[in-house]
Amino acid sequence: MFKMLAVLAAVAAIGISSMSYFFESSGDTMKAAAGGSIYDFTMKDIDGNQQKLSAYKGKVVMIVNTASKCGNTPQYEGLEAIYKKYKDQGFVILGFPANNFMGQEPGTDKEIKEFCTLKYDVTFPMFSKISVKGEDQDPFYSYLTEKKTDPGFAGDITWNFEKFLTGRDGKVIARFTPKTKPEDPAVIKAIEDALAAK
Repeated sequence: MFKMLAVLAAVAAIGISSMSYFFESSGDTMKAAAGGSIYDFTMKDIDGNQQKLSAYKGKVVMIVNTASKCGNTPQYEGLEAIYKKYKDQGFVILGFPANNFMGQEPGTDKEIKEFCTLKYDVTFPMFSKISVKGEDQDPFYSYLTEKKTDPGFAGDITWNFEKFLTGRDGKVIARFTPKTKPEDPAVIKAIEDALAAK
């Protein structure tokens, strides 16, 4: 009887350990729902490496869902320009290619990377293609768009190049529509205000 209890306790301990690893490594929204931030997520970058978003702790982060064949695609130029202007002050842009809107991101991660590099000389971090809405929505975008985790800026992604801005604590402080260009005065003011905040 004692042996059986010991075995059950060991199995339970392994289960709990595996569960906490799953929440951290998969970017599950449960942890974020309990007052978390973007730092609770681990995402695959465009080269296939797992990247903990906690690597950006203390930075002002802009999160953008991108596409290569969209009317908004030239925004890559503006995104790269503001990234270069503010990156030394603690600003970073994270690009998440998505094929949710009229098949406007059909390429592989390799093709997307080549396009971004050759056409727009993108140097800010790009991530592996994900789904930003619908039944297969990535948990990271569930966190960004659901009321329980982002009450101030919740709502479905409406199109390519929707922008979320997080403060230095990893929590969303602003959201901009796909048509709002990166160099728009409202975007610049939000970035500069967030960078000035301590």
